[in-house]
Amino acid sequence: MNYLQKKYPDLNVTAEIAIVEPHHKVKEMQVIMHLDKPEGSFSQQIQSFRTAIVKVLSERELQHASVFSARWFLTDPANQQVQISAEMADVLDCPVCYIKQPCLGGRKIALGMPLHKNMKVEKGGLSFHEHKNYRHYYTTDNSINNGNESVNSYEQTKQLLEIYEKQLSDRACTIERDCLRTWFFVRDVDVNYQGVVEARKDNFRLNGLTENTHYIASTGIEGSTGDPDTKVVMDTYAVKGLDEGQVKFLYAKEYLSPTYDYGVTFERGVSVDFGDRRKVYISGTASINHEGTILHPGDVEKQVCRMWENVEALLQEAECSFDDLMLLIVYLRDIADYQSVKRMFDEKFADTPKLIVLAPICRPGWLVEMECIAAKPISNNNFRDF
Repeated sequence: MNYLQKKYPDLNVTAEIAIVEPHHKVKEMQVIMHLDKPEGSFSQQIQSFRTAIVKVLSERELQHASVFSARWFLTDPANQQVQISAEMADVLDCPVCYIKQPCLGGRKIALGMPLHKNMKVEKGGLSFHEHKNYRHYYTTDNSINNGNESVNSYEQTKQLLEIYEKQLSDRACTIERDCLRTWFFVRDVDVNYQGVVEARKDNFRLNGLTENTHYIASTGIEGSTGDPDTKVVMDTYAVKGLDEGQVKFLYAKEYLSPTYDYGVTFERGVSVDFGDRRKVYISGTASINHEGTILHPGDVEKQVCRMWENVEALLQEAECSFDDLMLLIVYLRDIADYQSVKRMFDEKFADTPKLIVLAPICRPGWLVEMECIAAKPISNNNFRDF
C-alpha cells in the first residue's frame, strides 16, 4: 500500500491518502481529510475544506480521479448540512452522506471519500461507476421521513430495504447476489437498534439470506441526521458482474462467533477477488470472543487490543494483513476514552488513513469498534480485472 499525507498549513487541513494500483491498471484511492486544529468559524472551516478538496484532487497522484461517494462526519448536521451541500455542490458532484458522528479532537467536520481513476461515473438514485467488466452501485444518505415521529426504526428500516430492493431490481440486481456492504446509522442506537435488527432479519429471510446461505457485511452504529424524525440512515455498496467464486465471506471462528448466535444477521467481513486485486471489507468489529461474549468490560485499552486481534484474524482469512489497509474508522462510545485510544492507533497505524469518531456501539458493553477496507494486488486469470 502506498500512503501519502498532504498538508495544507495555510488552510489548516491535512489529507491522508492510501493508493493501490495493481499492475498499473485502475488506480484506487481512499482519502480522509480533517482539520489540523479546531479553530475558526464554521464558515471559515468550510471554505478551507473547499479549497483543500480542490487542491488534493489536483495533486499529481490524484489527477483525473473521480470521487464516487463522500461522507461528512459532523457535530451538528441540523445546522451544518445545508451550508456544506451548498458550498460543495460543484466540488463533490457525487452521492454524499451527512452523518452526526463527531470527529474527536474538537473538530466540527471531517470528510472521507473513495476515488478511482479512469472509470466512468454516473449519478442518479443508485449512482454507479464502471470500467470494463463491472458496475459498482452506491447509495448514500438513504432515509425515510414520513413527517411522523411515531414511525419506529423497524418500519423505517423495512421501507429502506424495500426501496433498495426495487432500485437493484430495476438494474437486474438483487440484495442476495449483488450487495456486498451496508451501513446502518441509527439515532439513539441503544433504543432503536433492535428495530433495525428485526427489519433486516425479516427482509433477508424473504430474500433467501439465512444462516445456511450468507448475510451481508455491515456496520450498525449510532449516527443521525438533522431531522429528528429520521431514526435510520442506510448506505450501500453493490457490484454487478461478479461470477461464482469471486466472493468469500469471512468468519474467523476461532476468534469470533457467528452473528446469528446473538440474534443479528450480518457477515463479519467479505473478500472480493478481481483479476488484478483483492478487496476486503471488514464489518464493524469489537472486543468479542468465539462465544459471542464481550471481553474486557470497562477497559477500553484491553478492548482495543482484542478488537485488533479479531480484525487481524479476519484479514488473515482473506490472506491480507494490516499492511494492506486503505482506511479505518474507529467508533468510540465515551469521549473520555479518546486520548488513550488515539495514542494506541497512532502508534500501530501511523500512516493508515483513519478517523476516530464519537458513535456509541450497538451493545452498551462495547466501548470501541472499528471497520476497515483493505486491498492488495493479485493475479487471478479466472476472473476479470477490476
